[in-house]
Amino acid sequence: MKWTEVTVSTSNEAVEAVSNILMEAGASGVKIDDALDYLNLKPDRYGEIIDLDTIPHVTSGAQISAYFPETVFVPEILPTIKQRVTKLADYGLDPAPNEVSMAALSDENWATAWKKYYHPVRVTRYITIVPSWEDYQAAQPGEQVLRLDPGMAFGTGTHPTTKLCIQALETVINGGEHLLDVGTGSGVLSIAAKAMGVGDVEAYDLDDVAVRSAQTNLDLNPVAKDVKVAANDLLKGIQTQADIIVANILAEIIIPLVPQARANLKRGGYFITSGIIDDQFEKVLTAITAAGFQIKQQTQMGDWHAIVAYLPTDED
Repeated sequence: MKWTEVTVSTSNEAVEAVSNILMEAGASGVKIDDALDYLNLKPDRYGEIIDLDTIPHVTSGAQISAYFPETVFVPEILPTIKQRVTKLADYGLDPAPNEVSMAALSDENWATAWKKYYHPVRVTRYITIVPSWEDYQAAQPGEQVLRLDPGMAFGTGTHPTTKLCIQALETVINGGEHLLDVGTGSGVLSIAAKAMGVGDVEAYDLDDVAVRSAQTNLDLNPVAKDVKVAANDLLKGIQTQADIIVANILAEIIIPLVPQARANLKRGGYFITSGIIDDQFEKVLTAITAAGFQIKQQTQMGDWHAIVAYLPTDED
């Protein structure tokens, strides 16, 4: 089969939104080349796993390449893609440089085009994310290896917002908790939570493609075999009372989630949110505190923020 590759050059903050636009336009998968991911591969307190100079990558912003089967007439949909990406500015996301291009690919090229970008990455002291095809074994006592197949729309699991969430989970998980993962995407946060010892996990995403991607990744990790993943619009209709709710989604989606999280969280529970770009941080913080949460922690990586909020008990 022949494929058409559509590449959008954009900003780091617009990566997830542009990926969604391309998938909704009919792409069978996307490859995300984000300069921030490569900055995070530089030597740090966990040591360097790979040599950055050996990996071709963008040095600023991001490129999202989407793959369309020959049944889709791509020239017809390019103007709509361009228009929708441009409109992201209305939602506070900078889409610049907003350059869109297309090229023909063979089936073989499409299947292997993105693999050269993905390598094992140590995201915290205890968590290393490894592509499913890499033969990597834990190098230190206590190191947990999470295996992901990043071949669809949800990247490597090492975006700053994901790393912030995983780091936040490490600070609140004691073991045995019931957790809700809202906007699960690749399922990486559910897998990480299970590796840290939580009990029951329910993972939800509005996108059926995300649900299938998450299930694929859950199947790669025996520790996450009992995670329940399903399509749902945030937490609408969900009655679960959870100890922890985690949501790595865009700020404009976090705000309507706040009252739902309040209703689905036990007293003494934690609400962890990320995907919050600089200029949306105060707005999200205000919505969370107005709902009765106490802010326990705020963390930042580049332009991205995460919030750990606590729902007080009657005794607090």
